[in-house]
Amino acid sequence: MKKILFVLSIAIAFSSCAFHSGYMANSAALSQNNFSYISTKATGESTATYIFGFGGLARKNLVEDAKADLLKTNKLGNGQALANITVNFKNTLITGIYNQVRCTVTADIVQFK
Repeated sequence: MKKILFVLSIAIAFSSCAFHSGYMANSAALSQNNFSYISTKATGESTATYIFGFGGLARKNLVEDAKADLLKTNKLGNGQALANITVNFKNTLITGIYNQVRCTVTADIVQFK
């Protein structure tokens, strides 16, 4: 019985789970038909890792880093803007030991006429 409880407690201690959260914002006014879509899959990511609660970056920095990654790979030209911006967070946890937070920013790129 002690062996079973020991194995069960180890399994619970090292079990992991993931949580997702996010929100959507709009940075360009798309109320008129004066634009065209350049891209609908612009994406940037950033990650922070915490061991025993120490390390990583604050959430504001994760979003800024993910947006910078998005803009690094998707340069905006004159008359272009980001629209339909979505910010998602995924938290991967291993009971009190390890926590990884991944921030993903996705957006559409539009060209105004």
